[in-house]
Amino acid sequence: MPEKLKMHSPDLIASNIDCIAELFPNCVTEAAGENGLVTRLIDFDLLRQELSGDIVEGPLERYHLNWPGKREAMLAANAPIAKTLRPCREESVDFDTTKNLFIEGDNLEALKLLQETYLGKVKMIYIDPPYNTGNDFIYDDDFAEDADAFLLRSEQVEESGVRLIANSNANGRFHSDWLSMMLPRLKLARNVLREDGCIFISIDDNEISSLRKLCDEIFGPSNFIATIVWQKRYVSNVTAKWLSDMHDYVLVYAKQSDLLTINDWKRTTEQESAYRNPDDDPRGVWRAQDLSASKPYEAGKFTITGPNGDFFTPPPNRYWRCNREQFDRWCKDKRIWWGVNGDARPMLKAFLSESTRGIKPHTWWGHEFAGHNKEATLELKALFDGDAPFDTPKPVKLMKKILELVTSEGDIVMDFFAGSATFAQAVLEMGNARFIAVQAGEMVQGIDSSPKFQTIAEVAKERIRRICSSQSDKNRMFAEDYYSGFRVLKIDSSNMKDVYYSPQDTSQAMLSGLVDNIKPDRTGEDLLFQVLLDCGVDLGLPLKRETLDNCEVFIVNESKHTVPDLIACFEVDLPESLVTTIADKKPLRAVFRDQCYATDAEKINVEQIFKQLSPNTQLKSL
Repeated sequence: MPEKLKMHSPDLIASNIDCIAELFPNCVTEAAGENGLVTRLIDFDLLRQELSGDIVEGPLERYHLNWPGKREAMLAANAPIAKTLRPCREESVDFDTTKNLFIEGDNLEALKLLQETYLGKVKMIYIDPPYNTGNDFIYDDDFAEDADAFLLRSEQVEESGVRLIANSNANGRFHSDWLSMMLPRLKLARNVLREDGCIFISIDDNEISSLRKLCDEIFGPSNFIATIVWQKRYVSNVTAKWLSDMHDYVLVYAKQSDLLTINDWKRTTEQESAYRNPDDDPRGVWRAQDLSASKPYEAGKFTITGPNGDFFTPPPNRYWRCNREQFDRWCKDKRIWWGVNGDARPMLKAFLSESTRGIKPHTWWGHEFAGHNKEATLELKALFDGDAPFDTPKPVKLMKKILELVTSEGDIVMDFFAGSATFAQAVLEMGNARFIAVQAGEMVQGIDSSPKFQTIAEVAKERIRRICSSQSDKNRMFAEDYYSGFRVLKIDSSNMKDVYYSPQDTSQAMLSGLVDNIKPDRTGEDLLFQVLLDCGVDLGLPLKRETLDNCEVFIVNESKHTVPDLIACFEVDLPESLVTTIADKKPLRAVFRDQCYATDAEKINVEQIFKQLSPNTQLKSL
């Protein structure tokens, strides 16, 4: 049917709303207009909050999810932090060459630090947040007070600096605290997703309804893809108060649903065994498909005459899935099966050799298909010599089924509630993607917890190390295609000195200590990773640390075919010969310490060397 002309100018208001919805989907809501009709509108209160550094007041009657502390949570998502990532070689595997990252620290801070570097680059995120059962610890994101005041108030800080609170059922803000914890993390997670990316979130019945509404706000209702039901137990819990809890959910949302592609599952050996060839068809094995369909189809109402003279009509309230002409073509091509004796209802032969698709994914994932909780615990015990230092792991099989749905070669995937690192293990074993895992230093509450592991982050890192060491030699041989190892980075305060003195409080004796703006305990590699963050350079690029002209030099992503992404030297004394050597490599960026320029003349000289030898290099100083 031809498309009907609008016969009016474009609706610019609707177009503007679409633009705002793309940037801030949570600001699009429903409200009744002057004519009483419910229409799509912009929630200007929420939009002002998104664009403000302070809490904005202004209630509006509308359909939306609300709770005490929501505006503070939105403010927490946008509040800047003065933190950095410090590398830890001794806890890593293949530090210089690996593409995988393990970040230890608060995941909200990690997401903020990664915003510029990985904006729109992550294909898929999986998270397994606290289920909010009344016994879970959640993060207390209070940015309205300074750190010292917060520590005194909360008394919930571990030695590693993690902000944890127990969210018990007795808490009057039980659901509110959980939602306030989730909102800023999901908002920042959406930013790093690719346009064709998606997020998978494990959850149970306690917060499934709230999480669904929260995700509708952040990702937009049209980007809801599915709710997967995973059978986490295969034996009924006899101690259950009412009904035994046998399942969990995995919510799936896309960044933009029209761009998301879901991969078909490969057929199993059992599924392929359903294909047979009883009539020795030269096209190979096939299986019989029902020739009728439930969708009304007027041309599908006709009588079929079988080879033995039998008459066949569609079953009640069904229709043939083809018209008469198509059926005759299938008959001529010997694609209709009438049974061994030629008297059975007609079926369509579907040949395995002609099938270009696998199995269409569905939302019911039984324990045999995607694993179960007991299997997950046994996997952990097998890795940790009979111990289970983490009490709520997910099975590797479940993680692999999720990864198979959306990932392909070279994709970046993320898990910022890493737990015991089941997701990272699945990524390593599949070997076609690279992961960013984030886990805070929460105290271990394992069923067989060992003093060897004080925090969940320690459990996760050790699990990844053991998986890396168990990788076969065959996989190791193809290092360019196989993403092995992992690089440990820890969230810490900025490498730059905290200077709070006003001019009138600064004495001449203090000035010498203020010349160097870098903290004395920071290494060149510490400075390098802060530079990578500030420049938005991928933290998983290969690194080289060399000594040139008696100076420590860091080279990022140098190969025979491309110029380095970045070369940095943080020595105070910078020889001119070294500057020339670096400029000859023509890096995209060159970074030096601000202190290396004793005079303006020296700084100008360095600029001239690069202008002559590598004019396209961006010069930066720390």
